[in-house]
Amino acid sequence: MNKISQAALNAKKAVFERIAGQGHVSKAELLDEFGLTSSSLTRLLDELTNEGWLAEAGFGESTGGRKPILYQVNSTHKVIFGLEISRLYSALGLFDLNMRTLSSCRWPMDETMTPQKLVHDVSGKIETMLQEHGIARDKVAGIGVGAVGPLDRHRGLILEPRYFSAAGWAHVPVCEWLERETGIPATLENGANTALIGEHWALRGENVQHMLYIHAGSGLRSAMMSNGSLVYGAMDMEGSIGQMIIQPDGPRLHNEGNYGALEAFASVQALEKQVREQRKMGRNQLAGTEGFQPDGIHFDMLVEALNQGDLFIRELFTQSAVYMGIGLANLINILHPEAVILGGALINAHSLYYDTAISVAQKNIYYYPEYQPIFSKGILQENAVSAGAAVMMLKQLSL
Repeated sequence: MNKISQAALNAKKAVFERIAGQGHVSKAELLDEFGLTSSSLTRLLDELTNEGWLAEAGFGESTGGRKPILYQVNSTHKVIFGLEISRLYSALGLFDLNMRTLSSCRWPMDETMTPQKLVHDVSGKIETMLQEHGIARDKVAGIGVGAVGPLDRHRGLILEPRYFSAAGWAHVPVCEWLERETGIPATLENGANTALIGEHWALRGENVQHMLYIHAGSGLRSAMMSNGSLVYGAMDMEGSIGQMIIQPDGPRLHNEGNYGALEAFASVQALEKQVREQRKMGRNQLAGTEGFQPDGIHFDMLVEALNQGDLFIRELFTQSAVYMGIGLANLINILHPEAVILGGALINAHSLYYDTAISVAQKNIYYYPEYQPIFSKGILQENAVSAGAAVMMLKQLSL
């Protein structure tokens, strides 16, 4: 492709993304932002409209002459699937081009959920969702996948993730399998990154440029955005935050990783491990676990015990949240984000955890209170990964 046609394609995508991000946009607004000639922009808008990507959305307010035509994305022109692959559960969402959720579903990632079974189930759900909405398969623009890392994003591979209940999750060509099973193109990205993409999209009207996302579940994952773009390192290791050393002479989680690493204190795996060890040492008074062997105790039981006021469990969650707060402060003091979003099963288990972690983090932020990042659980919350995966595909559309 020559330079002129490539430049025209880039402008076309940029204008489309601008309209998709704002909703209703006039030609005058686009002229001010992109520096195109009026004839070039008119030709580009006509092309996008004739191809079905855009639609006229009425008229804006007059500034003295004729009322300007407003443009919006034609939300029904295509649909996009967003898939989350996580250790505790996976989720699939069907979205229109305005990123409105048309359908969604969720699976527990138990010991039966091998990658082959998940791909088969996803294919079946895709077929069901399309039939329910009367959408032809050629209307599907793609499947965005946000998955637990480490990954080879370019080759569509899930490499060697830890803590999946089912076997077979090493070196999985998930994009190839999805494309073969569904006939729909798929793109892979780290789940923490797609969650951040989704939350940034949800906040697009507030012009937040520097964001930090932390997911605390079976493991710890993080993503960072600077100047509105994801920050990538030399290695694709989204779980490396879990190896941040919090206590030099501390424990290791399952005899792996660094001694005293954050994941050994602030993760679902760590809490389960502590409670199981206590049960093995004879501690039997734990609400909701009567009759269970130590290895049969799982996180949902701990959350139930916490909700019932079990003091031992409350203390464990509090201690874990303190360590999480220290880890957050360390990251914030290095990265200086405007907004910090926390997600995952551990964060959402109980308000005690989130509130304690934020309080500890704030007390250890350098320049506080002059510098105060905004903390939240996000707008999309548990749907952030799948919705963000769909937004990722939206940004990669071939127009």
